[in-house]
Amino acid sequence: MNAPANLDQLAVNTIRTLSMDAVQAANSGHPGTPMAMAPVTYCLWQRFLRFDPEDPIWPNRDRFVLSIGHASMLLYALLHLTGTKTVNSAYERMGEPTVSLDDIKHFRQLDSKCAGHPEYRWTSGIETTTGPLGQGVATSVGMATAGRWLASRYNRPGFELFDYEVYALAGDGCMMEGITGEAASLAGHLKLSNLCWLYDNNKITIEGHTDWAFSEDVATRFLGYNWNVLRVGDANDLDMLERAFRTFKNTRDRPTLIIVDSHIAYGAPNKQDTHEAHGSPLGEEEIRLTKRHYGWPEDAKFLVPDAVLDHFRQGIGRRGRSLRDAWFVKLEEYHHQYPDLADDLRRMQNRELPAGWDKDLPEFPPSDAGLAGRVASGQVLNTLARNVPWLIGGSADLAPSTNTRLTFDGAGDYTAENYGGRNFHFGIREHAMGAILNGMSLCKVRPYGSGFLIFSDYARPAIRLGALMEIPVIHIFTHDSIGVGEDGPTHQPVEQLASLRAIPGLIVLRPADANEVVEAWRVIMQLRHDPAALILTRQNLPTLDRRRYAPASGLAKGGYVLADAEGGKPDVILIATGSEVSLCIVAYEQLKTEGIKARVVSMPSWELFDRQERSYQDSVLPPAVTARISVEQASTLGWRRYVGLQGLTIGMHTFGASAPLKALQNKFGFTPEKIAAAAREQIARKDATL
Repeated sequence: MNAPANLDQLAVNTIRTLSMDAVQAANSGHPGTPMAMAPVTYCLWQRFLRFDPEDPIWPNRDRFVLSIGHASMLLYALLHLTGTKTVNSAYERMGEPTVSLDDIKHFRQLDSKCAGHPEYRWTSGIETTTGPLGQGVATSVGMATAGRWLASRYNRPGFELFDYEVYALAGDGCMMEGITGEAASLAGHLKLSNLCWLYDNNKITIEGHTDWAFSEDVATRFLGYNWNVLRVGDANDLDMLERAFRTFKNTRDRPTLIIVDSHIAYGAPNKQDTHEAHGSPLGEEEIRLTKRHYGWPEDAKFLVPDAVLDHFRQGIGRRGRSLRDAWFVKLEEYHHQYPDLADDLRRMQNRELPAGWDKDLPEFPPSDAGLAGRVASGQVLNTLARNVPWLIGGSADLAPSTNTRLTFDGAGDYTAENYGGRNFHFGIREHAMGAILNGMSLCKVRPYGSGFLIFSDYARPAIRLGALMEIPVIHIFTHDSIGVGEDGPTHQPVEQLASLRAIPGLIVLRPADANEVVEAWRVIMQLRHDPAALILTRQNLPTLDRRRYAPASGLAKGGYVLADAEGGKPDVILIATGSEVSLCIVAYEQLKTEGIKARVVSMPSWELFDRQERSYQDSVLPPAVTARISVEQASTLGWRRYVGLQGLTIGMHTFGASAPLKALQNKFGFTPEKIAAAAREQIARKDATL
């Protein structure tokens, strides 16, 4: 086709037609939003976004988050048209297109880089995995938060290394989700002026018109959050869009929401059912009519005019390369003047730890009184944070209880007046906290967040996405069992451990004493592609005498023989995690006096144990020893894999109760006497079958 004089419109229509054709070929997907929002994203990418398609991981690039992940073809079209290149997992540029035309032709098909929803790490140029509505915008708050922290710590006079901006495209569904309100409230409180959300106000969801369920005044709501609110009455008005973006860039005291009014499947004047256009392919006839409306060859499929490719190269391509190259020239100068800070940045970008990251870690002496897991963790965390300057985080309003406050000189609090503080206050917003941590991690700082284990339910969707993205976020959960006591069943976690262990790629660690806490942190800090959930007690745990029992370093393998029968040939194996390990040790000593050969296995991390060689697993849990008992103050779901069909699980089969800890342990069977009795029964059962 001949290129019209208006290259802007040609580029917009190319985005639209690629989206229509891809969805139609897949017979699956959402063409309406990509068609409606094509002018908005075109204006942003071509005229404003500081992004180098040749180097999509340049650290000071602007971030674009497609929170309405069902509109994924919008992003795939942009990545293709801008010629964005692939980056491998070692952060080396590969030089191949991240989204080829063939990938678009195989949208939503196996092995295509164009998955149904955008997936971080699968396709370069995608800043975060999106799809569950609200997660993208909440994650973008973490990106903006990290940007401000990086600028405060690493920028120096003449070296503004970090001043990137974060854009997120949201829809009505995002605005309805509770996580969006949590995140927007915090962003406004922190005055994150480097954050801009674009709200596609099309009044359509899967069920139909939003009037059925959504009638609030979004603009007033965001003004109440302390946001700057702008409105563009027509998504096709590039001049008005440009003016709105410039207003955002000139706003220095708050984040910006740009409300863009649009119509789903704009450009197809005969399309009456806008709901269908939103959630399903248009159909061949409708596509031909729409292309005719655009002045497009009606039967052409996946047509990309050369003029459009050149237009993007001369726009975002040229601008992004210039900005990127200038940044690296400045970084080289920075390296000479501030070599230690430059080394930090290099290590962060590659998810490496600084030299001496684990120096001065505490070693706890044996003690019957012991320490609570949360107390030991607080000491370890403060040591590590002194050694790793980009280890930063906080809690959902529970730092005094989770012991996650950094208390050394210079740690400070992250506020709108001090973006360099390392103690973050997420407020009572567990879900948003999880997504914000993901966003921070995607910007290569090492974030942690904390709360009570029972409230991991509120954060679980964000934790799941972090695992899907393979980013090393640290989740610290305390008050880990019925040991919460008098607070009762509303605060006593029962099913949460099983729920977290069910998430692929999440490393769950429940250490048994203070020295296992140290080793758990040692493992966590070395993770590069795995998020971790550290599960800690409120109550004191005896600190085991490691001269008598095996070293706590065994935790690194997930499970290890803590105490063994003489000769290493047990008749029964007691397997436990966390606070229940010390109960098993008391039972073990009791059985030993009776001449019963028992073994105690501390199993702080199923995931790490399952990664070991089979020979090691068999050395810890010999297949020939079928008399096995697991002890954990939580749901027994999953323990059969370790105790076998003949084994016994001592755990929670109901919710807890409000009572002192000792009374609860007696009621639910978590005492050394009952564990020892169960061991005798297991041995008797085995002997009876011989």
